[in-house]
Amino acid sequence: MDLGLKGKVALVTGASHGLGRAIAEGLAKEGARLAICARTAEPLARAAEEIAHRGGVEVLPIVADVAPAGAAPQIVDQVMRHFGSLQVLVANAGGPPVADFPKLGDAQWQAGIELNLLSVVRLAQAAIPHMQRQRWGRIVAIGSITGKQPIGALVISSTVRAGLLGLTKVLASRYAKDGVLVNAVCPGFMMTEKQKEHTDARAAQEGLSAAAYLERHTQEIPLGRYGRPEELADVVSFLASERASFITGAAISVDGGMTRGIL
Repeated sequence: MDLGLKGKVALVTGASHGLGRAIAEGLAKEGARLAICARTAEPLARAAEEIAHRGGVEVLPIVADVAPAGAAPQIVDQVMRHFGSLQVLVANAGGPPVADFPKLGDAQWQAGIELNLLSVVRLAQAAIPHMQRQRWGRIVAIGSITGKQPIGALVISSTVRAGLLGLTKVLASRYAKDGVLVNAVCPGFMMTEKQKEHTDARAAQEGLSAAAYLERHTQEIPLGRYGRPEELADVVSFLASERASFITGAAISVDGGMTRGIL
């Protein structure tokens, strides 16, 4: 299926590794020109070179942290100066701080809100005017299963990601008339390199093999395994495409059936 992304310009944040990189690679395979953003220059430059080589597309690396207040307009300005347009925004960032509720201070809450909610607000504010002018745009916010099914050990994520889903609903309703579609994707447990490191470390702490640890921790996932990053990337590529022209305001779970709620 031709997704109609060839030649379109996509900005993917948090794209030097993990889910963000998988999403960027998926868009590159569809022929999209890319701007990718991350905080650390060396892995970002390496990712840009490899994605460009594999996908045969132009990739612009932008070294930036999406959390500070002034970052989003600068990132979008760089994209516009280089490519002259922006059709797709994929707002992705790492997870917020993790700790038991009584131990969480204001600084940790603020860090989570800045990184996982306000960064999306600011990126959307910067990108939407350009999308309105061309009467076409796609915004895909990368959230988490915690936005739909709160997890007690991930209290900041559970709070902030739910707010993200509210934001996407509001933006979807407001900008549909301009041809700007806004959706969220809620991944469950995905086997990124970082997740593999965490799994190996936790298994060792409990005196288990990695396979035994995973078998125990995937019992609540109906498909019986963690997801692959490219499985998430395929969903994002579809939502970013011409083919998703009647989908806006959705929050799509990519979690192997782990979310128990109906919505």
